[in-house]
Amino acid sequence: MTTAADIMTPGAQWIPVTETLDRAAQLMRELNVGALPVSDTNERMCGILTDRDIVVKCIAAGHDPSQVTAGDLAQGTPRWISSESGVDEILDEMGGHQIRRLPVIDENKRLVGMISEADLARELGDDQLADFVARVYA
Repeated sequence: MTTAADIMTPGAQWIPVTETLDRAAQLMRELNVGALPVSDTNERMCGILTDRDIVVKCIAAGHDPSQVTAGDLAQGTPRWISSESGVDEILDEMGGHQIRRLPVIDENKRLVGMISEADLARELGDDQLADFVARVYA
């Protein structure tokens, strides 16, 4: 069985809720990613920050990214999946919540990777991929 650990891009990193958005953007550039999970002071995920969030909710709204924190934009219930979860569970989680990036957590609740649309495109058959796209972009 193919698991989340098989599909994910390993090496995902947290960004603390207290970190500024300008630093978040720099970290995204360094890691060549478009999203970072946001961790609270107890290193528990409290949201995901995307490059689009920084642009739309901060810069375009006239705010200074050096004064706004990742925690200011972390909203909603964070979604994640176990590294042992199968493809159907991954697709249900991402499709059911219409999300494009999914953090992967190991049995010790540590962040071990991230699953993106690109990861799924490499691993899924055409029918599964079409179903995923229809659910996420519906």
